[in-house]
Amino acid sequence: MRTFGLIGKNIDYSFSRKYFSEKFSKEDLKDQYVNFDIASIEEFPVILKNNEISGLNVTIPYKEVVIPFLDKLDAHSEKIQAVNTIKFENDGSITGYNTDYWGFLNALKPHLKPQHTKALILGTGGASKAIAYALELLNIQYKFVSRKPEKDQFSYTDLDKDILDSYTLIINCTPLGTHPKVEACPDLPFEHISNQHLVFDLIYNPAETRLMKLSSEKGAQTLNGLEMLKLQAEKAWSIWNS
Repeated sequence: MRTFGLIGKNIDYSFSRKYFSEKFSKEDLKDQYVNFDIASIEEFPVILKNNEISGLNVTIPYKEVVIPFLDKLDAHSEKIQAVNTIKFENDGSITGYNTDYWGFLNALKPHLKPQHTKALILGTGGASKAIAYALELLNIQYKFVSRKPEKDQFSYTDLDKDILDSYTLIINCTPLGTHPKVEACPDLPFEHISNQHLVFDLIYNPAETRLMKLSSEKGAQTLNGLEMLKLQAEKAWSIWNS
């Protein structure tokens, strides 16, 4: 029996454990998937020492700080500078990968329309790096929106009709609206959202966030993060088994 798992903090809610446990059961595999809930990344080597692991996922808040503990990064995670998948190589080395960008890119692609040439990325945390990288691969221009904007970023108060008319793809990388705080929502001027917009919320619980609901009421097409999660998980599985 092989052991796979997730490194993170406060991860009882984990999508990954449920997804892979159901996958193993469905495919009649004897593998198991374990949550390694650690208070600090300094505990990571202890996890490796005490467990025989065949592959790991990494989630908040360790996607960036895990990098110094790895031997190498694949080309994509090198550019993103965030890792969500770890492979244990036959020679004993440890390689970091990023499948978040892959999941997002392939979840988004079927829904893109000709007007979706410029994107607003809400939030500047770890998830936003993979999203920005995927948009670069799709040749979509983007700007970050932040409560504390740095140079070349928008603040939420900057967002007006002209900006929203130009940036018709909006991706929420903030946790605002996640269960149980479902009434929370990024501070967008929804009066400027239209049927030209595609709003992609990385949140998957609830299935329709307040951001999605308010955007949908203005005619926008909306997507949640569930398909992205499934795709990134399957990509991780193919990496572990390659």
